[in-house]
Amino acid sequence: MSEDFPPPAAPIKGRGARTNASGRYEKERRAAFDDGWPQDEAQPRPQTVAQTDKARTIISRNQSPDISFDRSINTYRGCEHGCFYCYARPNHAYAGLSPGLDFETRLFVKADAAALLEQELRKPGYRPAPIALGGVTDVYQPIERRYAVTRAVLETLARFLHPFTIVTKSQLVLRDLDIIAPMAARNLAKVAISVTSLDASLSRRMEPRDAAPHRRIETIRMLSAAGVPVTVMVAPVIPTLNDPELERILEAAAGAGALGAGYVVLRLPLEIKELAREWFEAHAPDRARRILRILQDMRGGKDYDARWWMRQRGEGPFARLIADRFHRACRRLGLDAARTLALDVTQFRPPPRSGDQLDLLC
Repeated sequence: MSEDFPPPAAPIKGRGARTNASGRYEKERRAAFDDGWPQDEAQPRPQTVAQTDKARTIISRNQSPDISFDRSINTYRGCEHGCFYCYARPNHAYAGLSPGLDFETRLFVKADAAALLEQELRKPGYRPAPIALGGVTDVYQPIERRYAVTRAVLETLARFLHPFTIVTKSQLVLRDLDIIAPMAARNLAKVAISVTSLDASLSRRMEPRDAAPHRRIETIRMLSAAGVPVTVMVAPVIPTLNDPELERILEAAAGAGALGAGYVVLRLPLEIKELAREWFEAHAPDRARRILRILQDMRGGKDYDARWWMRQRGEGPFARLIADRFHRACRRLGLDAARTLALDVTQFRPPPRSGDQLDLLC
């Protein structure tokens, strides 16, 4: 990553990315630049556009040894939350779109997700294991209020008594407590809430359309009060930007009832490294070079290290310092109980369909 920073693009209210460079698979490259001429008109704000994604399957599988689940469901592609650091941004290039502004304004809705899920759960060879919702993009991003695809998926999982986990930054998850809480009471559900900062100003710049920090802590409290096991995710940890808040975030979450915690150090694969560079220069110009230098030191001098285990934690003195601080705080606050809460897969039962022969042994 070059340290010769170009002038930052003008901020766009409510958006995380400032540019919309072409995806890496495009034959033609496009990028905005300042040609020195004054702008006669204010540039219109980019509007969110959603279209239907005709998926053939809905359960995605992985064999990554450093991820705690082997299957996940993502009800949307792209994410309006606009977090500049989102590791899902490069996926938009597969659709011929930019990982920049396109990622947060050109969204794809998997409208048939619940029907596809039912088909997969009814396959004779299916073997249940917890399904992670929100492992890539947030399943409770703003357009979920309109489309309710995530709720339909939860209703299907509840009918099958299939265990699931959720990770989100949104307070909208509370809308579905009528499904989540009864499933949690049967040890079939748990939720992780991502809290990256308690500073509302910093959070608004990092994650412009996410819930405010105090709302996320309130969400942890309300989920916990409803009997739902909750984990707090401090992700990403960004050196010198939000890492000083690590202990305070964990303390606030534990005080709200969180049982466990996790963290991930900022990752800079593919186009994210340029988007991050733009963001740091615009919002933290006094330490942009230092942040990037520390991140490179944690990845053996590279912008990114894709090796298992290393990609999420890094290595070297700063990585060890973060890990030591995190584990010490978790022990002090009792934030390690969630690790023992394995969800129950033995209750899984495909519900009978109209016309099915009833099981005489039921």
